[in-house]
Amino acid sequence: MSLPKAAFLDRDGVINIDHAYVHTPEEFTFIPGVFEACRQLQSAGYLLIIATNQSGIGRGYYSEEDFGRLCDWMKGEFAQQGVQITDIFFCPHHPEKAIGAYRCDCECRKPKPGMLLAAQKKWNIDMPASLMVGDKSGDMQAALSAHIGTRILVGKDGLQKPQATPECTHTAVNLLEAVQIVL
Repeated sequence: MSLPKAAFLDRDGVINIDHAYVHTPEEFTFIPGVFEACRQLQSAGYLLIIATNQSGIGRGYYSEEDFGRLCDWMKGEFAQQGVQITDIFFCPHHPEKAIGAYRCDCECRKPKPGMLLAAQKKWNIDMPASLMVGDKSGDMQAALSAHIGTRILVGKDGLQKPQATPECTHTAVNLLEAVQIVL
């Protein structure tokens, strides 16, 4: 039996419009095509794993509990569309702008691969067969360091195709276009 493959998805700018430090359902706007893209990935056998830097927690803008409530709401919205989010990994740290214990140079904050490697360990994921979709070069750097085979850089908030970075294997306007590249 082969290992599962995963679609690692950044959140802000890929799944939702990045309004900066989004932490309530009222602030959360799904990017058009996200549900359809995730349904297609799920149908193709991918685990759907969100990996997101959330320095707003470390900066004191919102709590881990606030983030957890938003994740529960978001997973519910996906479930209503027939999509199961397998897991959500997040980094609350920042090396300079966080407070207290959240101020650290951790291994989980992208561009480091810690979140992706934690998911690999938890779900026994075949990383070379997996993909990462993100809107920042740090997403692509983390994916490359974690040996994820397909790394797709999308435009922030799904508005336009970005310039390629050395770490990405493809570029796309948004998540739906990214899925069309790989499926």
